[in-house]
Amino acid sequence: MGLNSSKIVLITSGQPALNPRLVKEADLLAEAGYEVIVIYQHWNDWATEVEKTLLPQKQWEAIQVGGSPKNQAILYWYTRIRFKIARLLYKYFKLLPDEAIARSTTLLLSHAKKHVADLYIAHNLGALSAAVKAAQAHHAKCGFDAEDFHRYENADNQNHPIVKLNTLIENTYIPQIDYLTASSPLTSAAYSQIFNRGCPVILNVLPKTKNKQFFSNNAILRIFWFSQTIGDNRGIETIIEALNISDNKFELHLLGSVDLQYAETLKNQLAINKSQIHFHSPITPEKLPAFASQFDIGIASETGFSKNNKYALSNKIFTYIQTGLVTIASDTPAQKELLTKYPNIGSLYRIGNASQLAAVLDQYQNDRNLLLVQKTAAFDLGQSALNWEVEGKKLLALIRSTFEV
Repeated sequence: MGLNSSKIVLITSGQPALNPRLVKEADLLAEAGYEVIVIYQHWNDWATEVEKTLLPQKQWEAIQVGGSPKNQAILYWYTRIRFKIARLLYKYFKLLPDEAIARSTTLLLSHAKKHVADLYIAHNLGALSAAVKAAQAHHAKCGFDAEDFHRYENADNQNHPIVKLNTLIENTYIPQIDYLTASSPLTSAAYSQIFNRGCPVILNVLPKTKNKQFFSNNAILRIFWFSQTIGDNRGIETIIEALNISDNKFELHLLGSVDLQYAETLKNQLAINKSQIHFHSPITPEKLPAFASQFDIGIASETGFSKNNKYALSNKIFTYIQTGLVTIASDTPAQKELLTKYPNIGSLYRIGNASQLAAVLDQYQNDRNLLLVQKTAAFDLGQSALNWEVEGKKLLALIRSTFEV
């Protein structure tokens, strides 16, 4: 356990394989000598399969609660039914908000209470009440890492049932925590204004890339986009339209889970004898940098459909930077702020403006020197400033200061 004797419990209503940020934090804390436990619930079978090899390699303990379709199936279906009932009770009668926020909130709490720790950290809104109550039960510290602007994660309408629920959970429990972090400056500013408290930014960056080779002589530029899910309302249709407008040919590579019908829809939208589209199955986070490095351009095509989406800086854009890709980003407020601060790593285009995106793509196709200069600048920025080695030190300092208060 190293020099530290403190015990830290991380809680999430997702899975470690689907939350690289949580895994990076758990690794960081374990390497710093803390005893670390991660309590989580099942989300999907792909993540469960990945975790068979991911979790045994870790220096921290992972505990799944609430069952899964293939393990403790009765418990899993019981929690699903209970969750649906809680959602209805909250929607119509404003009852059981804690149970309505996630499938296994009650079990996350009961298992967290079993582990007497010095600090409990919630890693999404579904885990917040469990972390606060477990910390109070053991007179411990509590933190919350807001990877998203959760109250407006799904919509901006204040009368939307989920917005109301998320807002209630935040307003109830955030005032009770000892520290609050956020994954982007604009998300931090929003929470700071609402709760009148500090909210340090811990960017969702990657560890430094080793032995990077990004100099390519591809006759056709290779464009990369990834997410857990390939679906609509993610700006992909604008990319397809831009490729149809351009006079040049490109390769578009999409990585993530995709419905076969939607994949066919995208293929049919792409003009014949124009660019090519390739689909790639999801891969583990540790394999992502090496996979991404084979491409020339990464597109962050956020549509700004909610305040959260406007304020977010996803791991997508930092993956592009860390692996030496030129970043082409839609001009959401957060992405515009980042590209304005670092203009030599890529370009912006107006949300939904396929003609402007096509012009940007053509610029890089026709000016390979610009492409190389910006790829080099992106890689250098990732090595010097925008990396987990820098952000991890900030997080460790924050946790140490929390223990000292």
